[in-house]
Amino acid sequence: MEASDSEETLPFERTPDEIADLIEGGAQLIDVRQDYEFEAARIPGASRIGLEVVAERRDAIATDRPVVFYCRTGVRSAMAAQAFSEAGFDVSSLSGGITAWIDAGKPIDPEDGYVAEPGEAAAILEARGRAATD
Repeated sequence: MEASDSEETLPFERTPDEIADLIEGGAQLIDVRQDYEFEAARIPGASRIGLEVVAERRDAIATDRPVVFYCRTGVRSAMAAQAFSEAGFDVSSLSGGITAWIDAGKPIDPEDGYVAEPGEAAAILEARGRAATD
């Protein structure tokens, strides 16, 4: 595989600026991360439906407007977007996830939030470390 092949984007992947425009236009925003990740930082207006249950919760996702999925770095959201695209939904996935969103200077809730590391133990340790410095 050539280097350019590994960096190929999927047809539903969008940049933070493109996602911001979709949100402004009324797209439904779904965070597919774990609860502790959602609590650490999220895009304003997002609903959390974890990747592990998103297929079961399909009825909770609007079919009459675009749907944006996002996660930490874009891998989990791409999986959700692929599945929902195949089911006929108008979907996008935030390329680079909330990490790219923050790097692009876009707003998060809470304003002093942070991107939680993968794994619950890492998140607990990170939260303890942040509390100790406050």
